[in-house]
Amino acid sequence: MKKQAKLFKALSLDTRLRIIELLKAQPLSVNSLAIALHISASAVSQHLRILKSMGLVRDRRLGYWTHYSLNEQQMECCRQELSRLCTCRCREEGSIKDVRKFEEYKKELEKELRRVKGLIKRAKER
Repeated sequence: MKKQAKLFKALSLDTRLRIIELLKAQPLSVNSLAIALHISASAVSQHLRILKSMGLVRDRRLGYWTHYSLNEQQMECCRQELSRLCTCRCREEGSIKDVRKFEEYKKELEKELRRVKGLIKRAKER
């Protein structure tokens, strides 16, 4: 359990979650992450050190720069661990007890879809 606690503690900060979101798109250097996050490169390095110690990110040296990317295998292990702890039984067959939650989620998705369609429409009008 200590390993899981450390893992979830590593993911407990918004900045680290934002780093993971950015790395989902492409490998990035410390400086690129710092610019995107509006924080110092040294702060990014500290967050990356913790994510790397948990195996969630990998680094690869490219000339002068080190680029960081997600360790997708470890991220999947993290997802499985979180699913194991889930108490809503959403993965069990026939356990849809609260249809209202799904209806609310559907409304959120429909709202987001309308927003995206509006952005596409505005982009086409330009």
